[in-house]
Amino acid sequence: MSIKKDLVIVGGGPAGLAAAIGAREAGIEDLVILEREHQAGGILRQCIHNGFGLHRFGEELTGPEYAQRDINRAEELGLDIRCDTTVLAVDHDRRVTCVSAERGVEVFEAGAVVLAMGCRERPRGALGTPGTRCAGVYTAGTAQRFVNLMGEMPGKRVVILGSGDIGLIMARRMTLQGAKVLACVELMPYSSGLNRNIVQCLEDYDIPLYLSHTVTAIEGRERLTGVTVSAVDERRRPIPGTEKHFDCDTLLLSVGLIPENELSRGAGVELSPVTSGAVVDDSLATSIPGVFACGNVLHVHDLVDHVSNESFLAGRAAAAFIREGEHKGASVRVLDGKGVRGVVPQRIRLQGANSVDVQLMFRPDAVYRNATVVAECGGQVLAKKRAMIFTPGEMAVLPLKAEALKGVAGDITVRMDV
Repeated sequence: MSIKKDLVIVGGGPAGLAAAIGAREAGIEDLVILEREHQAGGILRQCIHNGFGLHRFGEELTGPEYAQRDINRAEELGLDIRCDTTVLAVDHDRRVTCVSAERGVEVFEAGAVVLAMGCRERPRGALGTPGTRCAGVYTAGTAQRFVNLMGEMPGKRVVILGSGDIGLIMARRMTLQGAKVLACVELMPYSSGLNRNIVQCLEDYDIPLYLSHTVTAIEGRERLTGVTVSAVDERRRPIPGTEKHFDCDTLLLSVGLIPENELSRGAGVELSPVTSGAVVDDSLATSIPGVFACGNVLHVHDLVDHVSNESFLAGRAAAAFIREGEHKGASVRVLDGKGVRGVVPQRIRLQGANSVDVQLMFRPDAVYRNATVVAECGGQVLAKKRAMIFTPGEMAVLPLKAEALKGVAGDITVRMDV
């Protein structure tokens, strides 16, 4: 038997909670959040460092504090959050199949679905690094869970591969817990993390950052005993004669995040080859009518504040779909231009006098200094923004005013103007 619901939200992390709050505040009463963990809050539960909430709340919060504010709001609104519930499938007719120990297998027939499954870390198997399958090699997020939620230390002498934000934060965390972090090694000639994390987590603790380097050998039989690090050339190939050896018992991998889109793919949602997330319009609607995507399952964010703001929009858009049905008007594509990767949204609806402001988000493909990002259509500049620096480690945001969209009839291209 199927259970009818106006709205089903897959994921109870910051994106799912914000989408549910946005939908309820927009008047949707009959909704459910399905979360596979034993409590809501997502990855924020293990992010005990501060720095969250500055944009949204105007104050510094830890991850659990930030999550708790949305959990409290959800409780105030009486939202139905079902934890320990694994979603098995979402189909193109908006049927959501899930299973839990308490209720068994359930099938929801939803008026709309919001995909908010978050992302996962890229594992060692995706790197092709030679070496034995010894203990002591972890993703940075796994190590964070060990230390912050389980009270266990994964090792005492640590090398970190990759300079993503989780890896940088774990460099500081492991140091504070008494471990010796020997180095942070980054394949690219620039860090993939926020600059503030480089300063606060590496420089403040005298942890060296080796740019244009990578791990070329993993050593050890039962347990990791050391790694070899080499410099790489412009084609990212190891340079002979540049090897450095580190005696260590732990290697943490912070080598990128991948949106969790297996359910999206199963539903037939069109995915972007650049972001690995769904292709969406400015309401965060996917290619499947009534299915929306938001948060890190759409594209990997730097700040949870941006995840929440995006997800409020998705919840309100899902509510509008439930009430009014699919938008039937014309839309235009938004394309990546020179120096730009992964613009979201990839489509903008043309609504005439009812056009709304749109936030275009993307990552530059390299470090650009004193540059301008431009959105244009047919040679007409619709929006532009200048900054002292654009870096791949930080999401760039270009506001596109509704007024600028009037009269637009062709593709919009976003490019860097150096």
